[in-house]
Amino acid sequence: MAEATAATVLHVGGAAPYDVVVGHDVLARVRDLLGPGVRRVALCHAPGLGDLVARVRDQLDGLEVLDLPLPDGEHAKTAVVAAEAWEALGEAGFTRSDAVVTVGGGATTDMGGFIAATWLRGVPVVHVPTTLLAMVDAAVGGKTGMNTGAGKNLVGSFHEPAGVLCDLDALVTLPRPELVAGLAEVLKCGFIADPEILALVEADPDAALDPATPALRELVERAIGVKVGVVVDDLRETGGRDGHPGREALNYGHTLAHAIERGTGYRVRHGEAVALGMVYVAELARRVGRLDAATADRHEQVLRSVGLPVRLADVGADDLGFEELLATMRVDKKARGDRLRFLVLDGLARPTVLAGPEEDALRAAYDHVRRATP
Repeated sequence: MAEATAATVLHVGGAAPYDVVVGHDVLARVRDLLGPGVRRVALCHAPGLGDLVARVRDQLDGLEVLDLPLPDGEHAKTAVVAAEAWEALGEAGFTRSDAVVTVGGGATTDMGGFIAATWLRGVPVVHVPTTLLAMVDAAVGGKTGMNTGAGKNLVGSFHEPAGVLCDLDALVTLPRPELVAGLAEVLKCGFIADPEILALVEADPDAALDPATPALRELVERAIGVKVGVVVDDLRETGGRDGHPGREALNYGHTLAHAIERGTGYRVRHGEAVALGMVYVAELARRVGRLDAATADRHEQVLRSVGLPVRLADVGADDLGFEELLATMRVDKKARGDRLRFLVLDGLARPTVLAGPEEDALRAAYDHVRRATP
């Protein structure tokens, strides 16, 4: 455990403002984030987090706690799991004066947030993310969702949390592959908005993967800052100002990523898929004349420096065919009718939308991520 230092509080403005607390040894703040008047809490948590869940429960002393364990990973994000949770809340008599607390990774915050959003048309939720990916992405911004047979996150709602508590000590026991995967979402924020993130990682990739270092803390805070800035301006993904793609920019690399996840039965981690998705759209943008070669190449260099995949073979997914991936991308929630939409870069920190690219360019970019790693 790193030495405790003052917590950083990032305020998220808008119609339903809340705080994101980042620091070491900050679990005691969960009661403050819940706010006054809460009588009962449904504690949604992922498996394998017994000690941490117990510590969070200790901070809820004086409140009635309903235990709502969720399945691991994407298996939590199904209609069956949601229905079971609703039945449990109903049997317990949960009302709008009660709240949900989630403890776990991105799938847990997605599903716990969805349960909170849909119970009585919305009860408060506080997220305690336990993975790097959840801290910088899933827990912040108010998106909730679950999967269907057709694809990932196709059912969901916008439901801003009452607060988010990022205790960096939770990352100390996080398996290294999960930490590496989470860094993809951090680097995404560097490419779309804050190039200093890229510079920090390039300067010391090892420090970027050490939960005890100031470097990782700064990366977490910078990535959350990027997301907060985008979300406040465009909560419901209707578009930003002055031609900026708004919240859609946060989907950089995600169109192919979601197709890879579904095509492999969610065996490939989300962050790994996002890394591949970023390599794909960088190559796509280069081929259609939107992105310079040096910035496209920089994607692979910085991703590879921290151990993220840059080719489908790196995650054993080179058997995924172009037609299969293309069919899944066509039902992605960012598509409009039969037109595919991709977030691409016109340059570093200059995100834009590429709508309806030619299939030849799509296939060429696919061939790029499928060929042997250089």
